[in-house]
Formats: sequence, structure tokens, C-alpha cells
Amino acid sequence: APWRALHGAPLAELSGDQDFQLFLRKNLEFTRKIKGDVAALQRLVCDKFQLCKEEELLLVRQHLGITQAALEQCHSRSFQAEACFSQIRHGLSVYQGSLAVILELLPGHASLVETLQLDAANLSSNIQQQMEDLGLATVTFPTEPQGPLPTFSSHFHHQV
Repeated sequence: APWRALHGAPLAELSGDQDFQLFLRKNLEFTRKIKGDVAALQRLVCDKFQLCKEEELLLVRQHLGITQAALEQCHSRSFQAEACFSQIRHGLSVYQGSLAVILELLPGHASLVETLQLDAANLSSNIQQQMEDLGLATVTFPTEPQGPLPTFSSHFHHQV
């Protein structure tokens, strides 16, 4: 998940900046909340679709075309805040699109999914604001229109 990069990013050039430290503390707490909600959502997917193992979820992700967020810029020895934050924001944008698919699959749990969508949008906004505060270039990611859910021929495909 894209927000995990905040935990391991080497931020040496910003380590003494009190505003940046406040930003990190606030948003790391925010990411813990998101991680808890994601775990609850994974339990729902497990209960409803019997897709509980990481390998099964990987197959589902591949089948639905959900990409994994690239975060190598956040773990690079030549760390650059702009590149890392941009990757995290792009990952959050992709993640929000994935949540739209989950919302269609679990309409009875719309409040949890919508909370995650809102939290991802807020985290992205927080990162964008921090980038602007640091004088870094920001990019606005367009929302990608979601097409209809794919139709499946087999029971496994339907579960996927």
C-alpha cells in the first residue's frame, strides 16, 4: 500500500524541520487508521468471497488489472522528497480507483469503503499541501472513469 512508504522513507535532509516532523507524525497516525480499515475490508472480502490468502488476493488483483503502487523512489539511497511524495500520491490515486471496484463488489459495506476513499483522498491532499509548503512541484492526478465490472465465465472467475 502506498502510504507504507511514509514509514521507511529516508528523510535525512528534512529531519530537523519541525513542521515536517509534525506532518510526519500526523500522517503516520492517519496511515495507521487507514491500515486498520484496510484490514477490516480484507476480512470482509475473505468472509464474502473466501479469498483470504495473499496469493489469492494477488490473483484477483492481477485479474482485475489493479496495479501495485511503485514506491522505489521512497526507499532509494538517493532519496528525493518530490519523487517520493509524487509516487505516494500516484499510488493513492490508483488505490482510490481500486476502492471503486471494491465498492461495487461490497455494496453492503459502502460506509467502510467510502471512508477509505475519503481517507486516501485526504492523505493525498495532505501530501500535496506538504509538497507545496516545501516548494516542490505537484501534479494533479485525473480521476480515471471506472468501466463496468467484468463478466466471468467460471465460478472462480465470478469470485475473482
